[in-house]
Amino acid sequence: MTLSNANPFKRALREKRTQIGMWLALANPYTAEICATAGFDWLLIDGEHAPNDIPLILSQLQVLAAYPAHPVVRATTGNSVLIKQLLDIGAQTLLIPMVETAEQARDLVAAVRYPPRGIRGIGASISRVSRWMAFPDYLANGEEEICLLVQVESKLGLDNVAAIAGVDGIDGVFLGPSDLAASLGHRGNPGHADVVAAIEGAIATILATGKPAGLLTPDERLARRYLELGATFVAVGTEATLLANSVRALAKGFDRLL
Repeated sequence: MTLSNANPFKRALREKRTQIGMWLALANPYTAEICATAGFDWLLIDGEHAPNDIPLILSQLQVLAAYPAHPVVRATTGNSVLIKQLLDIGAQTLLIPMVETAEQARDLVAAVRYPPRGIRGIGASISRVSRWMAFPDYLANGEEEICLLVQVESKLGLDNVAAIAGVDGIDGVFLGPSDLAASLGHRGNPGHADVVAAIEGAIATILATGKPAGLLTPDERLARRYLELGATFVAVGTEATLLANSVRALAKGFDRLL
């Protein structure tokens, strides 16, 4: 059996290839696997707002491993201990929310790297990430396949986005339209002209640093607009919302019979 720890998502970002993804918020391996059959390039396992924990994230990583869609894991926070756990269970691509300064970004880079370049604890021999040392050179070069994405979703983060993107070891900057809208005074309206303009400006700033930009929007028109502007990793929906909308529409079609 041939095993590989290559990260195709990281390679695609470096090559500026568009990657279309979707959010997984149901915290369920079965629904995650259903979504994996859809053909998305990447699927985001949400640890921030979804009811996920380490074992649940692990089980979703395990089912997604059989499919081409690359799993991205959003942590609850940039805590270095949590990051260590997520890496050890095999998350190669991490999205860290609420990053507002270059200093925060540098701390996150240190958290995903082993000493002497960072502070990540060494436990590869007992961890899924190395397939229990089926990748015998993991300690030497495994971190080269880690993809670290940071999420900018506040006015302060926007003000510092160039410095954040410029940190060595940051592989991409993800913009959070919903929180940005709230931070800019338009809570619940990520399509507001001021928010869209801020996002468009941030995309240009991120790209100017040589780093890729991404975001989540279920608005197809906005998704296409941001892709045209150069965003290369864009999530276009959430499975929880899709399920809610579908079952409500189905029920509404029969409401006269209820």
